[in-house]
Parts: sequence; structure tokens; C-alpha cells
Amino acid sequence: MSKSKKKGGTRRLNKQQLAEMVMQFFERRNGEEVDVRVLFRELGLNTHPAKLLCMDVLDDLTMDDYLVERAPMRYALARKTTVMEGTFQRKANGKNTFLPDDGGDPILVAERNSLHAMDGDRVRIQLLARRRNHVREAQVTEIIERADKLFVGRLSVSKEFAFLLTEDRRLANDIFIPKTQLKGAKSGDKVTCRIVEWPEGSKNPIGKVVEVLGKSGDNETEMHAILAEFGLPYTYPQLVEEAAKRIDPTITPADIASREDFRDRVTFTIDPRDAKDFDDALSFRRLREGLYEVGVHIADVSHYVTEGSAIDKEAIKRGTSVYLVDRTIPMLPERLCNEICSLRPDEDKLTYSVIFHINDKAEVKKWHLAHTVTRSDRRFTYEEVQALLEARHEASEEDYKAPGDHQPLPGAEFEGDKARGLRPTEDFAEELITLNRLAKLLRQKRFASGAVDFDRPEVRFDIDEKGKPIGTYYKVAKDANKLIEEFMLLANRTVAESIGRVPKGKKAKVLPYRIHEQPDPDKLMNLSQFVSKFGHKLRTAGSKQDISRSINKLLHEVHGQREETLVEMVALRAMMKAKYSTVNIGHYGLAFDYYTHFTSPIRRYPDLMVHRLLSRYAEGGRSASQEKYETLCEQCSDQEQTAALAERASIKYKQVEFMADKLGQEFDGIISGINEFGIYVELNDSKCEGMVPVRDLDDDYYVFDEKNYMLVGRRRHHRYQLGDAIRVKVARANLDKKQLDFALAEE
Repeated sequence: MSKSKKKGGTRRLNKQQLAEMVMQFFERRNGEEVDVRVLFRELGLNTHPAKLLCMDVLDDLTMDDYLVERAPMRYALARKTTVMEGTFQRKANGKNTFLPDDGGDPILVAERNSLHAMDGDRVRIQLLARRRNHVREAQVTEIIERADKLFVGRLSVSKEFAFLLTEDRRLANDIFIPKTQLKGAKSGDKVTCRIVEWPEGSKNPIGKVVEVLGKSGDNETEMHAILAEFGLPYTYPQLVEEAAKRIDPTITPADIASREDFRDRVTFTIDPRDAKDFDDALSFRRLREGLYEVGVHIADVSHYVTEGSAIDKEAIKRGTSVYLVDRTIPMLPERLCNEICSLRPDEDKLTYSVIFHINDKAEVKKWHLAHTVTRSDRRFTYEEVQALLEARHEASEEDYKAPGDHQPLPGAEFEGDKARGLRPTEDFAEELITLNRLAKLLRQKRFASGAVDFDRPEVRFDIDEKGKPIGTYYKVAKDANKLIEEFMLLANRTVAESIGRVPKGKKAKVLPYRIHEQPDPDKLMNLSQFVSKFGHKLRTAGSKQDISRSINKLLHEVHGQREETLVEMVALRAMMKAKYSTVNIGHYGLAFDYYTHFTSPIRRYPDLMVHRLLSRYAEGGRSASQEKYETLCEQCSDQEQTAALAERASIKYKQVEFMADKLGQEFDGIISGINEFGIYVELNDSKCEGMVPVRDLDDDYYVFDEKNYMLVGRRRHHRYQLGDAIRVKVARANLDKKQLDFALAEE
């Protein structure tokens, strides 16, 4: 194109002509991503009107899915086909989505266009003609493969037919079950059900009962129902149980000869009072004045669970142990997690250990990793250690202010130790006090480096023999908990650094890391603007350490203030979720450049992977397949989230059950959450959470202000804001829906 034509020719182009030029340009550069400035230059568009017209053309071609904007002002030729295959995701609000196999952006599938596809189904879709100012939509044309999904619900059986009443919000209709497919279930039973077909034009899908869980309302039934709802197992396959029974627990002379022997060191475990799987222990030895040997000993699960075995395959599927209110569903069969691998007192055990030489300033002078054999002298509970620290005035000041009993440990407790055949607690006072002092120094250094201090008390239920909640109590992390935590963090960080930190220009070997991204910038900005209304400041720019220190300063400032709970909640929502990956980006919350999970292989599969890889690399083995381990990391991250959802569901069920006999009673609480449907209230005493539906706020028409976390009345401008104190009464307790409804108490 001549220079004169470049200057004046584009002014005479109409929109259709320019569109043809743009399409021909991108056809020649099939798949190449092009910046608009390059496009302007190549097409000779050097006048402002011509550039504006071109941007209008680009918008039209993007709307028509001819082009795709891969980054701001950068375009590429989009896919040619309007037929794709991928995964269907069903949503509770009817705005279902299609995830293309090629990893493209999700596409909306309205319920009317879903062909009754279920969540997780593999489907074929046809893109629909796009309407201006509307998102791209598709319709399902074929269900290629049904997801093997089970639905959980309560049966309603009549004379002629039966329905499964499911609380799965992704399924708006109950499931019709022919009476021949009930598998002996009766009306009122909780069951799992699989959909076998959903005829076109039929309102309800047709299903069959897979398993009868038991009578609705029975504790065992309801806990199994929660596990089934999230696709989590509640029994072990017979094949796996048999494999566990065949494992020989004998520690041979050859085993001992091949390991470092730590059986002569003072060693103990510190765990919750109801724990049975003791997967970590500490040993202590004074080397000289001001220098100590501290061993972090971890159950050597990899010695017993070989890669590719039946037990290993089942552990991969589970990914983690699941902790419901009244039970633990272990990742490994109980013979392994509670017996063979558990570091029980007065039993020789095979362990994988990180041995530190550490001085009075909590500086690690040297360390090494070793396969060991250990023998625990004492099994402590957190309460026992905490009582000893408080009795010796070694506990932190905040521990004495925390909920719980702070009386000095009576002598009768020591006598009780002897009666149980245990060494008296006092025998370990020097070791525990020294370790506690070191742990405090490690903790101080961590926060000085920029670790974020989110340490909120958790509420737990006291459960009777039938599983019914009869009371609540605070679970507060005190010095005894933090003692163990700091040494586990030190071990995890140290082994991660040993693999990940390599000389410049050298590639690190593959390892699963525990990573945590920096806070979402937009959420951080919203938090900064939000806390400014209370007179607080928060940095949103600068180094990671600058931002984390600013967050800690904010949390310290609001401690004990009216807005404390409110600010903590909003700050937590700005944080990203930690996950597993072979691509290390560090752990923001802990302020570690390298971090992994090494210390709990009994209950977390990533720790077992790390043990195997560390052993392999110690023997000079080559780096493992990153693709294989990244897939395993993703699966473990997903399972971790699923387990957390199941745990929350069990807590919610017990909250509703605990409040079910308190209808009409009034309680004080705080507003713990707000959305367009109502306000969530957490009760001060029991910490049970329920909702005041917005439909019950009949003194005004309330609008949800998402940015400021509040409901605002249009006429009277009354506000309900996150963190506000409020008095409510218990209105409804629906166990099937795990739903607790409150009403405002009359003033």
C-alpha cells in the first residue's frame, strides 16, 4: 500500500470493507495473537476515525466469536467450529456452564437448553447465535457420557410410586424411583440414588436406590449421608482391609541396622485428647550449654505402603483423612493409622526424621534427614502440656486470658500418670519448657518475616454416646499447640528448601509444594477502603512483607474493638486458598519461600509423596515426572476442599440439631455474613450460625450493598452490617436442609 493511500485511503473505507480487511489479516495469521497497534500499522489505519471504526469492527467480530480477545487489546482468530465437546457443570441458579475440552472459557447453558444434563456429564454442545450485549450461550445436543454421580436424600414412598427428596440444590426436581428399584428402602429412609434416565419432556429424572443408609435423623445415617453427599467413602473396600491385615509390623534387626537409632532419646507425642493416630513425635537432647538436638520424627508410612499397591491406590482416591464432628474417616486403614504406623508410647516405631542442632536463639546450626527407629516415652495431650507450662509460669500472657481452666496442675494429676503406667508429666518439664521457649522464638521470627497472624478460636461440640450434641467448647491454640506447630513448620520448610533451593542455573528436582498466593489485589483494595471507615489503614502496594505486616498491624489494632470480628472476616475473604503444586511460588501466609507437607503422612497423601521422593533423591535417583505429580497435587487439593466442605456440613448439621429444642428462645449474637437473601447471625455463646431471611425483615425494603457488607432499607435507611451486635430468637430448625432460621427478637 502506498504512502499516500495509507494517509487518505482509510477514510473512504466503510465498516463492511474494513471488516473484510481485518478478517483477511487474521486469516493470514491463523492462531497468532496480535496487538491492535500492529493491526493499525499493517492496515495503514493512522487516523483517529479509522482506528475507532476498526475497534468497532473488532468488537463485532469478537461478539460473533470470529475473534477472541486473549488479553487487553490483543486479538487472535477464534475457533472455527460451533460444535464442541466438554464437561457440563450444573448450577443451583439454573445458569449452568459448559467447560470445553480445549480449556477455553466457560460457556453459559440455560436450563431450557441443558437436555437434562447432570453435573459432570460429558456433553456435545452447539453454540447459539450471540445477542448483542449478552454472553455467549450454548445448547446441549448430546450427552456423550453420564457422570457416575450419586444423590442423597430422604425417600417418600406411596402406594404406587416413590420419590427421592434431595437437598442437592443443583437439582431442582425430586427423583422418581420405581417401586421395583427401592432395594428394600422404606418411606423416611435416607438413601443414595443414581439417575438412570431423564426422558425428554419429563419433569422428573428416573433413578434407582444404590444403598440404604438408614432412618432419617439417626446419627450414623446422617453422618454417612453427609459423606455420600460429597462423594466421600465411609467404609474400606474388603480388598484394602485384607491387604492391611497382611502387613507384617515386625521391626527386624536389619531394619534397625539400616537406620539411625534414636530409642535412647527422650521422645514424646503431643496430640488432641481424642487422637488415635500419632504421626509425629519430638525428641530432645541437650548437647552442651545453649545447644540442643531436637528431632522431628514422622511415621514412616512409605515403608509399609508401597507405591501402586491396593492401599496406595485407595489412599490416592481419598487424598486426606476427613474429620466430621463425631468421627474421623481415615485415609489409611485403621490397622495402619492407629496401630502399625502410630507412634504409640513404649513401642519401637520406624520413622522418617529431621534432626536439628539448634541454639538458644532458635538458630539452626546444622540439620540432617534420616530414616530412624524411635520409641516414644510418653503420649501427652495438649491440655497436659499446657497445664504444666502454666503451672511453671512459662505460658504466654494471652493464654491466661483465653477460655479454659488455668489452675496449676494438681499433684494428683501426676499420681494419675503413674497409675496409668506413664512417666509422670513432671519428668519432662525441662524438655517441654525448653522446646516451648524455642518455639516462641521461631514464631517471633516467622512473624517478623511477614507471616500473617490469623488465629481465631474454633468451637467444638461435646457429643453424647448417641452422637447428640449436648454442649459446645472453645478450641483455642495455646502454647502447647504452637510448640508442636512451630517444629512441624520448621521441618516442612527445611525439607522443601533442601530440594527447591538450588544454585542459579540449575533446575530443582520435582517435589509437591504447599503454595499460597498473595491476596487478590482487588479484594485487598476493597479491604483497605472498608477498614478506612473505621479509622484504620492498610497497605495495598509494596513488597509481600510490607503488605503482610500491614495486615498483622490491622489485626492487632482491631483486637478487642467492636469491629474486630467484622475486619477479621473481610480480611480472611481477601486471602487466597493454599493448595499443592509442583510449581513453587512460596507460601504467602507463612512467609516461606519454600514449604511442603512432610509431617502427616498418616492423614495426608501429599506427605506420603514427599517421603517417597526424598528417599529417592537421597539415594541419587533422577527427578520424578512433573506431569504425574502435578496431576496428583491437583487431585489432593480438590480432595482437601471436598473434605473441608463435608466437615462444615457436619458442623452445620450438629448446630441445627443442638438448637432444635430451643425454638422460641432468644440469644445474643453478631452478624457474621450478609447476602441478598438475608443476614447470617453467629450466636455468642454456642457459635451456632443461622439466617434471618430478608423476607422476614418486614419493616422496610432492604437492598444488599455488596461493597460495604450491609443491607440498607430504602425508606428508613436502617442498616444491618457485618459485625453488628444483634438479638435473635430461634424460628426454625430444619435438619434435612441443615438450615437454622432466626427471627429478630422484639425490642
